[in-house]
Amino acid sequence: MIPTPICVIIAARNAAETIGRAVASALQQPEVAEVLVVDDASTDATGAAATAADDGSGRLKLLRLAQNGGPSVARNRAIAESSAPLIAILDADDFLLPGRFAALAGAGLDLAADNMVFVSPERAATISPADLPAFPEGFRPIDAASFVRANISGKVRRGELGFLKPILSRGFLDRHGLRYDETMWLGEDYDLYVRMLLRGARFGLTRQVGYVAVERGGSLSGRHRTGDLVALEAACRRHAATPGLSPELRDAIDAHLRQVIRKRQLREFLDAKRASGLGGALAYALSPPSRFLPIALGVARDKLAALRPAPAAPKGDRLLLTE
Repeated sequence: MIPTPICVIIAARNAAETIGRAVASALQQPEVAEVLVVDDASTDATGAAATAADDGSGRLKLLRLAQNGGPSVARNRAIAESSAPLIAILDADDFLLPGRFAALAGAGLDLAADNMVFVSPERAATISPADLPAFPEGFRPIDAASFVRANISGKVRRGELGFLKPILSRGFLDRHGLRYDETMWLGEDYDLYVRMLLRGARFGLTRQVGYVAVERGGSLSGRHRTGDLVALEAACRRHAATPGLSPELRDAIDAHLRQVIRKRQLREFLDAKRASGLGGALAYALSPPSRFLPIALGVARDKLAALRPAPAAPKGDRLLLTE
């Protein structure tokens, strides 16, 4: 059977050190008909590094944005410029293991995702499929409620399903007029997957490992801007406003929305403290008073985390899915 062609999209900004490895790993996949790198107004040699990884097959195309638009803008530009019926997103720091698309491309799903392994930058140079555990073949279905619940902190071990990089059906996206929300720089993948599921997308997940995510230093949450959380909250409110939600799905969406609101309020409290001192921050926290306890708990968690020793580098490879 001839495999369904795949377009791999790589949005990249100042990724000269890693983009070559990402491009090469995509071009090594026989199912890949297109690799589109969108240089998101980089100030380093990202474009040149991507071009240097070309294998001469004519499948690599480099696009450059004049202004930094963020991952959603870059990905939408690539979707518009490509034609393959399946779309796969690859982050510029990450790479694909050999044979990754063999099962995914033939799954016949609207979203088909595989397991991810998280590794250190040092480990990325040596990891191979032989180092990873063997899991049974086959896909288990993921419904909307299960997916949303799996992205609520504390409900799962670090590694929410929103981090998954499934292949997406272009036909499904086009039929429903779906693209990445260009106002979002945080949670844009999660939002698109939820919108697809709310429109009846068939989502399947296999525990077989095909995607390598390279973990780098620094807290991701520490880099969230207040505006990023505002946009994520707006997306979650739109999910909650979808007509006809089942009680189970509504409960999951509402719980996720409450968590995002708490995170946004904590960021706004910290913004008020920087701008107006403790008095301004307390005024924000008490208007209305219901904000105070969630914000106080968030501040306490941050203070306790700051007192702990800096975490050591992860020992060994870490799988997103272990069960």
